[in-house]
Amino acid sequence: MDKTTLPPDAIAEYSGESKQTAPITLATYQILSYRASKDGEFPHFQLFNARSWGLIIYDEVHLLPAPIFRITAELQARRRLGLTATLIREDGKEGDVFALIGPKRYDVPWRELEGQGFIAAAECTEIRIPQTTARQMEYAVADKRYQFRIAAENPRKHEVVRSLLQKEYGHRILIIGEFLDQLKQIATLTELPLVTGKTPQAERDRRYEQFRSGEISGLILSRVGNFALDLPDADVLIQVSGKYGSRQEEAQRLGRVLRLKSDGWSAQFYTLVSLRTCEEEFARHRQLFLAEQGYSYHIEILAE
Repeated sequence: MDKTTLPPDAIAEYSGESKQTAPITLATYQILSYRASKDGEFPHFQLFNARSWGLIIYDEVHLLPAPIFRITAELQARRRLGLTATLIREDGKEGDVFALIGPKRYDVPWRELEGQGFIAAAECTEIRIPQTTARQMEYAVADKRYQFRIAAENPRKHEVVRSLLQKEYGHRILIIGEFLDQLKQIATLTELPLVTGKTPQAERDRRYEQFRSGEISGLILSRVGNFALDLPDADVLIQVSGKYGSRQEEAQRLGRVLRLKSDGWSAQFYTLVSLRTCEEEFARHRQLFLAEQGYSYHIEILAE
């Protein structure tokens, strides 16, 4: 409504909380692909498919090839538009988007958007942190399935987090990680609020609003911080662990701090990686998409 002359009654929300339709209807992939059982009907999809739509806009269109969401591509419309900042999938099905929606019409590197003033400049730093001798031995003899977690939860990362919080004092800081035990320990150490998938929505909203208003200077987030998070003043992100070599996750997390800053300050993106472990190789793979967008990582190796 802010960007158009549309009246309020022309826009409706179809979600778990509100079942309204209008000339412009907002819905989610989840609600359209909902069914009570694996072999059941898609009740909400059937309702939408019965209407003749002029235009469908698929936001985060890289999600569309997922088996559970592909049904939404069957909606009939005269025109389709897919939007995404990260057309990458770890299952290699990026090309399915073109089959489901149509050919790519426009693409622009993130660095070009930065140069044109649409997103903030960002500096990316990978900090490689040695493990203690005992933990490195534990890592060496562990099954490969557990080596990644041992490396990811390196306790020496806590010291680096505390050091970065001191270095970036006065800025708006997000700390994001994969493993809840690790995040809980960091929350105890830093006394910053922790938001996870188990945090009630009302509590999440309260914490986010505290961050936006400046009442708190930092938040610790689990994977809930990867998507659909509007914290425009965040200008520092510390990634303590991630989901293996996910390029998608790396890009989404950098995106959390790329909103333009009123003071023109560059965003800082720190990734903490355990030295001489599989985390180093996963980190290189995670960074591939951002490297293609024009970003480079400054590497810091801490003394043993």
